[in-house]
Amino acid sequence: MTCLIVSGGDYCPRPEGSFDCIIACDRGWEHAARMGVSPDLIVGDFDSSPLPADVSVPVITAPTRKDDTDTMLAVHQALDRGCREITIACAFGGRLDHTIANLQAGAFIVSHGGKARLLGENEEVLVFSGDTVRLPRRESCSLSLFALGGDCAGVTVEGAKFDCRDVTLSPAFPLGISNVWESDAATVSVRSGTLAVVMSRLRPGEHI
Repeated sequence: MTCLIVSGGDYCPRPEGSFDCIIACDRGWEHAARMGVSPDLIVGDFDSSPLPADVSVPVITAPTRKDDTDTMLAVHQALDRGCREITIACAFGGRLDHTIANLQAGAFIVSHGGKARLLGENEEVLVFSGDTVRLPRRESCSLSLFALGGDCAGVTVEGAKFDCRDVTLSPAFPLGISNVWESDAATVSVRSGTLAVVMSRLRPGEHI
């Protein structure tokens, strides 16, 4: 099953495709309304954006003193509902600590047998393990790989400017930074470990 989580970072457009479940968290309910989507559930402590009085979908209100971020509350709900392909929209922008927390949420999804996709206005991040992804060419975008939480073994990249085969990436060294496409599509594989594939729009005049 698939789930779209609308987080509270900077707004980004609604991702294409259909989802079995849509969850908005805290300020994300405003982003969901702007996207034109109706969430199945809204969760959060609502310290960033109070809920309107006429909300018509189920709401889970959490205390402000809690172990989970609002996005993690939504991740728990998605996993509990059987969703294993989870997209987190509006995941970036604003505070750096929340951006890092959302990347950790992606790693948490993978640790529970899922795949994560995090979206921002200028970024897309895929988080997965033990799999291969095919990435259609993107002009004016960088392609970078990061190991999350531990080494990633058996990393192979094909169709990029800097290809590699059976490489080990460490979370302590940014070996996978700043690649680009050199064919119509690139493929990225990882045998073990949690890998983040980061695609970022380049600034005007920026080249790799």
